[in-house]
Amino acid sequence: MKSFSESYKAAGVDITAGYESVELIKKHVARTKIPGVISGIGGFGGLFAPDFSGMEEPVLISGTDGVGTKIKLAFLLDKHDTIGIDSVAMCVNDVICCGAKPLFFLDYIAIGKNIPEKVASIVEGIAEGCVQSECALVGGETAEHPGLMPVDEYDVAGFCVGIVDKPKMIDGSNLSEGDVLIGLPSTGVHSNGFSLVRKVFDIDENTINNTYPELDKSLGETLLTPTKIYVKPIMALMNGVEVKALSHITGGGFYENIPRMLTEGLTAVIDKASLPTLPIFDVIQRVGNIPEHDMYNTFNMGVGMVAAVSADEADKALEILKANGENAEIIGKVIKGDKGVILK
Repeated sequence: MKSFSESYKAAGVDITAGYESVELIKKHVARTKIPGVISGIGGFGGLFAPDFSGMEEPVLISGTDGVGTKIKLAFLLDKHDTIGIDSVAMCVNDVICCGAKPLFFLDYIAIGKNIPEKVASIVEGIAEGCVQSECALVGGETAEHPGLMPVDEYDVAGFCVGIVDKPKMIDGSNLSEGDVLIGLPSTGVHSNGFSLVRKVFDIDENTINNTYPELDKSLGETLLTPTKIYVKPIMALMNGVEVKALSHITGGGFYENIPRMLTEGLTAVIDKASLPTLPIFDVIQRVGNIPEHDMYNTFNMGVGMVAAVSADEADKALEILKANGENAEIIGKVIKGDKGVILK
């Protein structure tokens, strides 16, 4: 007998819609298959056989995160095919800061009402993020929550596992005075600070499509731009030079995240004039009348990832990043001092 419950459907959960969602997402999941995947979706667990060959001491590194209140913009624009990229990015960009290559990813979608086409659109973005990260989407969960959340809303969270050989793990222990800090450009606000962003612009269905002279797209389109995934350029950089430390610039901006890459007795000095200029941050600061310190303490300000290398390898590092599509720049240096960051 085919699985169907009229009683459960009357309570707000349509398990038939769940089955339809699974069928619709299969083609997206198939795009992410890489060596090591030994199961399809639909089982009780995602199976992955990692390749430890050539490693002295394999270490698994995991990361989990959500998208935060940026997801409200997807609701307002009724655009759901990029928010999954953000979900993947927030996890894999953290994992690579330890030098780990992402292996696989799982998602969790909590939704007020399971509309199969909407779920498929969300998973399409998740799969695209996995393709960009060269990791596999090995499983996930879509949970229908009638009565707990509005029927037209959802939330997305993710979990990824990466692998690194312990002798090659990046932990900042080799960082020293005189090392150079290289900034990899962001695509915009990424997935942090949106509670402040929504307050600044009073974002709702009436303001989401506002335009500003500095922006080449509407406010909503600009803000919904997916978080950049740095896996491929960082992996290439690690293969070419010694990457001493990495920092993913997320919530807390420069002041919270850059010190996380440092060891005691070292300070990062950032040259603000060297940072990429993204108009969206100028608009946020102007419209919200936000102090400069708060901007750097909340947003990535145009730099989504910071890599530390020795000064004599800086030019080579920039060449490698450019060859991998990153218009990176030297944005600062490491000096002796109390662990922290100085912006000049």
